[in-house]
Amino acid sequence: MNRKGLILVYTGDGKGKTTAAMGLALRAAGQGLTVLVLQFMKCNENIGEYKGLVKSGLPITLQQHGRRVFFRTRTCEPMDIHRAQQGLEAFKTAMQSRAYDLIVLDEINMAIHFGLLDIAEVTEAIAQKPPELHLVLTGRKAGQKLIDMADLVTEMREIKHHYHQGVPAQRGIEF
Repeated sequence: MNRKGLILVYTGDGKGKTTAAMGLALRAAGQGLTVLVLQFMKCNENIGEYKGLVKSGLPITLQQHGRRVFFRTRTCEPMDIHRAQQGLEAFKTAMQSRAYDLIVLDEINMAIHFGLLDIAEVTEAIAQKPPELHLVLTGRKAGQKLIDMADLVTEMREIKHHYHQGVPAQRGIEF
């Protein structure tokens, strides 16, 4: 197949970045593409996307490179940096293998923002992307260098959120 691999960035303070990436992964798998989802800063098999992908039988592989803690703002701990580096190495290896048509780097923007990954190392890895490989980068606070590299950037903007009315996270909606 002769295609141009795209770089897509889903960023912003609104909800829906990971959800959009998972929808794209589902669409790609439905079209016969092989998909790898690398989640940075996440490690929870009880979240909906993990359970759904396992049950689906689709050619989508999901790997989590984080700990079972919720990040808001905090100082990087050595284990967090180590796991993020493992995720970046998994990305590089996957690209070199050419086994995937689409790779999702879920929450990589925040991993960079929190200092778990170096922006120069990430952009250098992305620059090595095979021409036909599609990449999706998600997370708040996408840096300008990633935005400049992208073919498509979508910013999710919160207008209203049920959290502000005291409604907690809902199964199947937030996780």
